[in-house]
Amino acid sequence: MAFDPSGQACWRCRHSLSKRMPFLRAITYCAASLLMLSACRTENLAPATFTDDFGDAITIGLPPKRIVSLNPATTDLMFALGAGTRLVGRTHWDFYPDSARLVPDMGSGLRPNVETVLATHPDLVLIYASNDNRTAAAELRAAGVKTLSLKIDHIDDFHRAARLIGRLIGDSARGAAVSDSVKRTLDRVRRQTSKLHKPRIFWHVWDAPLITIARGSYMNELVEIAGAQNIYADMSEPSPTVSIEDVLSRDPDYIITGPEGADKIRNDPKWSAARAVKKGRILVADTSLVGRPSVRLGEAAVALAKLLHPGRIR
Repeated sequence: MAFDPSGQACWRCRHSLSKRMPFLRAITYCAASLLMLSACRTENLAPATFTDDFGDAITIGLPPKRIVSLNPATTDLMFALGAGTRLVGRTHWDFYPDSARLVPDMGSGLRPNVETVLATHPDLVLIYASNDNRTAAAELRAAGVKTLSLKIDHIDDFHRAARLIGRLIGDSARGAAVSDSVKRTLDRVRRQTSKLHKPRIFWHVWDAPLITIARGSYMNELVEIAGAQNIYADMSEPSPTVSIEDVLSRDPDYIITGPEGADKIRNDPKWSAARAVKKGRILVADTSLVGRPSVRLGEAAVALAKLLHPGRIR
């Protein structure tokens, strides 16, 4: 609950005065209301210990003021949580929101330069819990920097991260609100597509080697929410390498890809045998929108559903 500068928060005080309450009682009531508002704005700062996705413990007391985010998803989250001004470092791939570009670029989020990160004097580093980052996380901890390693590969991982990071920065309520807002949008899209025909899709991620998405990725979850079936949902990996011959044998109704991928598929004779290509069923997705499991997951589901079911999604 935030203080209302228009004075609506003291409505009960004015109402009490209109009922001719004793002056002292009215003042006491108003003061108590303001104290309650202040209490609502203040997070419980008792130290709390969490276990991250590397199995390491992290204890946070006072909310950190200088944060390096080495994961585009957590960078998005920091801005959504109203804490973007605390960021002193980001990865080279963090473009959303536009103000993220003003944060110093630390390079790739994988195998980061630890010395560059330490030079920003962070009191918290958010890093993707990939095996490539285990050494960096250990070095940051050894240098005395609190480090939270999170593997955000599924939609549930995003919700957990939103609430956890909200708690770490001292605003649990906003963390929960961000998570709940995304969930409402995803649920709305799921309801709208639940009774629609579910076309079978192939998601073209990369061309050489040919990479797609499978059950281990949040993108597979988005496909299902948007009202389609992924022809590689039977594979457990997030992004397996496949052959074009296998794609042709699975015969998808549609191919989802980015703008560059669409051009390659249209101009590559090897793809000309695909039924989806013959029928012009190549759907071009906004890769900057669907390419990370973050605060825009709901927006990504809406965009995919509109591609797959034009005119049926609000």
